Amino acid sequence: MPVQPALTRGFEVVIGLETHAQLSTVSKIFSGASTAFGAAPNTQACAVDLALPGTLPVMNRGAVERAIRLGLAVGAKVAPLSIFARKNYFYPDLPKGYQISQYETPVVQGGSISFMLAGQPRSVRLTRAHLEEDAGKSLHEDFAGQTGIDLNRAGTPLLEIVSEPDMRSSAEAVEYAKALHALVVWLGVCDGNMQEGSFRCDANVSVRRPGEPLGTRREIKNLNSFRFLQQAVDFEVQWQIDRLEDGLPIEQATVLFNPDSGETRAMRSKEDAHDYRYFPDPDLPPLVIAPEWIERVRAAMPELPAAMASRFQRDDGLPPDDAALMTQSLPFARYYEALRDASVGSQGDGPPRAVGAKLAANWLMGEVSKRLNAAGRSIGDAPVPPPLLAALIRRVADGTVSNNGARQVLEALWTGEGSDVDVLIDARGLKQMSDNGALQSIVDTVIAANAKSVEEYRAGKDKAFNALVGQVMKASQGKANPAQASELLRRALG
Repeated sequence: MPVQPALTRGFEVVIGLETHAQLSTVSKIFSGASTAFGAAPNTQACAVDLALPGTLPVMNRGAVERAIRLGLAVGAKVAPLSIFARKNYFYPDLPKGYQISQYETPVVQGGSISFMLAGQPRSVRLTRAHLEEDAGKSLHEDFAGQTGIDLNRAGTPLLEIVSEPDMRSSAEAVEYAKALHALVVWLGVCDGNMQEGSFRCDANVSVRRPGEPLGTRREIKNLNSFRFLQQAVDFEVQWQIDRLEDGLPIEQATVLFNPDSGETRAMRSKEDAHDYRYFPDPDLPPLVIAPEWIERVRAAMPELPAAMASRFQRDDGLPPDDAALMTQSLPFARYYEALRDASVGSQGDGPPRAVGAKLAANWLMGEVSKRLNAAGRSIGDAPVPPPLLAALIRRVADGTVSNNGARQVLEALWTGEGSDVDVLIDARGLKQMSDNGALQSIVDTVIAANAKSVEEYRAGKDKAFNALVGQVMKASQGKANPAQASELLRRALG
């Protein structure tokens, strides 16, 4: 249960989310039509999707397996038997006049999503996750005042994930949605593309005085960005509080959010379950999931992010924040593991595991992420593969090149100006001066030429020492090993 937050103008905010995750199957939930995005209207709608007479639905096994995968990941019960139902309503982009969904007996029951909010752990309970088909799409633009119907999305497989009303602020709702989004992408259940509608949320929002029963909720539909989710909930909360403070009632309704105005507006009165006249679909038998099927799915699942982060802390010695960043996505975690292993070396020819792991994490969080973010790219698009970056990290670890020099080498690798770390270091004159004799000579010269700084250092002024190190680096044209130069300076200064 969430921790009680500060009240909003004396009211408690209550939020539950219904999230539609489009499943990553190549075909639709009850037909063989493609689910690829961006096709010309009505080119990916077959006879089943069009509800032509005599057609019958056939369950997509891949959709079921993705539902099982999510159920296992969130600690839910995967129902051994679940039922498909017809949800009856009329809309132009719903050819059958009903949507095939699950009502009384969903495939996933219970579970929870855990995340951090302002440095504190949170957990939101899940009510259920059920399989259903998507409807088509009504197009209102460029039709000279008319509406066009595109049925490409009709029959696209969805997993609707319903939370309990455990969230008490828009910030908490956003962090929950982000955690759920990261999980479905990690599992390969959904590609998570919010711009294409693969992951979208409906927010049920109500307010109440502390200790009172739940207030009347209004459902904000089809929020396809985390920013819109926060803005929509914040506006809706203030709107409802204003109404109640003015002595006006809240009417249950479905509302839309306008991102241009930042406001919500009522679309229709909110239906209840009985308005849809649910009944079991006679064309689909009960969905039976044997224990053996569940175990096969479990065996094929990737290690979950929390377990992997714990392993990185335990085995690699990474701090918790670093471990969390290394598990921000499965491809990122895989890149880190490959980089760590190559940095350490298989023959004991690299730094110790903890040192190599920390260096690998630092370079990923720093220089690599900076370049990826600037280009709007993901880790899978990084032009420098882990073995090549590891070769550079090992040269930093053994003192061959400084961090500054290594950044110059990485830039050359990133832009394709070279593909051999040692060749680039030599060609650009970036090899650090590590010869004690040569460095000692420079240190002696710097001490002799900077008597004032030497005197200040011996008087206890630490800044004077840093100035002397800077002079050594300048005299060596930046090639001196800073740690080695500092050690020699301290010895010379007594």
